Amino acid sequence: MKQTCDIPVWDLPTRLFHWLLVLLVAGAWLSYKFGDVTMTWHKWNGYAVLTLLLFRLLWGFIGSSTARFGDFVKGPFTLLRYLRGGAREPSLGHNPAGGWSVLAMLTVLIVQAVAGLFTSDDILVSGPLNFLVSSDTADTLSSIHRLGYYVLLGLVALHLAALVFHRLAHGENLVRAMITGNKGPAHVPPGAAAVLRPLWLAALCLTLAALAVWFGINAWLFW
Repeated sequence: MKQTCDIPVWDLPTRLFHWLLVLLVAGAWLSYKFGDVTMTWHKWNGYAVLTLLLFRLLWGFIGSSTARFGDFVKGPFTLLRYLRGGAREPSLGHNPAGGWSVLAMLTVLIVQAVAGLFTSDDILVSGPLNFLVSSDTADTLSSIHRLGYYVLLGLVALHLAALVFHRLAHGENLVRAMITGNKGPAHVPPGAAAVLRPLWLAALCLTLAALAVWFGINAWLFW
């Protein structure tokens, strides 16, 4: 019998972050491949991605219960037990493997976005903070920025494979859960539900993240 998704799991800010990040990362690639020579759209995509990532870092500490790093980033022994099949009980939010994959994805994206601020060479246009580093450092960061794209592709492939596995092996539709914010009762611990934080707090975190990105890019104007 089909389960009804009626257990609150993911808050609206976390879901919006997820899908906006998907669109912006895709937009960054498209603007690089097909954008204008000034790379204007690529840069603005990068700024937006960096803003979202900073928001997610803040939300990972003060956001809703399932969005917090302390909720889904488990220790290595817990992860190993899960991967060996010894800890497969339902989890409200991310399971141990999913938690580490989220952490890996955020790390790669942060490195990618920050490196892009200092790049030069074959992207035709220097990053906005390129003048702060030496040419050798800029070349290194440019290489990291290019390499990060392929690392990110690998992580995305693993993420998609995990979605398919959970759907086929456990009947769990994680895509629908990230759209609706709910999971079916069979896929969460009995009586569990996320503790949701108010939307104004998410708006405050996003505002602080946007200000941090703007100031980080334009601080040299005040020197």
